[in-house]
Amino acid sequence: MKKFREALMRVIFLISACISILAVALICLFLFANGIPAIGKIGLFNFLTGTEWEPLYGYFGILPMIVGSIYVTAGAILLGVPVGILTALFLARFCPRRLYKVLKPAIDLLAGIPSVVYGFFGLMVVVPAIRDIFGGYGSSLLAASIILGIMILPTIIGVSEAAIRAVPDSYYEGSLALGASHERSVFFSVLPAAKSGVFASVILGIGRAIGETMAVVMVAGNQAIIPSALTEGVRTLTANIVLEMGYAADLHRESLIATGVVLFVFILIINLSFSVIKRRAKV
Repeated sequence: MKKFREALMRVIFLISACISILAVALICLFLFANGIPAIGKIGLFNFLTGTEWEPLYGYFGILPMIVGSIYVTAGAILLGVPVGILTALFLARFCPRRLYKVLKPAIDLLAGIPSVVYGFFGLMVVVPAIRDIFGGYGSSLLAASIILGIMILPTIIGVSEAAIRAVPDSYYEGSLALGASHERSVFFSVLPAAKSGVFASVILGIGRAIGETMAVVMVAGNQAIIPSALTEGVRTLTANIVLEMGYAADLHRESLIATGVVLFVFILIINLSFSVIKRRAKV
């Protein structure tokens, strides 16, 4: 009976894994089958480096959206990564138990808030604050970066904390035995030992930031231009798809699917870069 249960569970796990692989394969097939021909019609160079996006007039340049996605993601990482890692260190090594019981559920709650709520918060709080402080319309690259920086915090904090707690106590105790303080032991012994998990949290945060749509649509301004200042509006690849897919047709629709292909390749490059960094770190 026990062997039968084990064999049954193996079959269930195998089927689950195959379904996951099949889902990814079907998504890739749909994207590339519909997106690559559009890129061929428009021209790879014109599509990736064109600065004008006016589908009604036959201009399908997505460079402003590529730059916008990179800028917004970079801004979110600059704001979210330091705060996330330091918060994870505090929770894992400095936080009193009573305070931990309050902070940890609050951080976990951030992960469950819908993105549209983040966008509404940004629209009603962050955008007016930027408008009052810096001028302009408020809906801007800076607003999108701040909101995304907040949104990626639960991912970075959760994964980083788990990685820090997984470091053997011998690292910390050995550092103390050599005369280091508690703070130095945590920052110069425990944190470097957990760098693989911390890198993983950053990559997951980048994936969350670059793939976010609704909150960005609500606060970024959605202007298909290359921004020259933090207070200017910006449009990301995901926002471009969401804003225009509802009424797009023919080559316009195909070009939006091709934009999804570019986004997919971006995320693939990020994951491959993480794998290379992780292998070099082990060597």
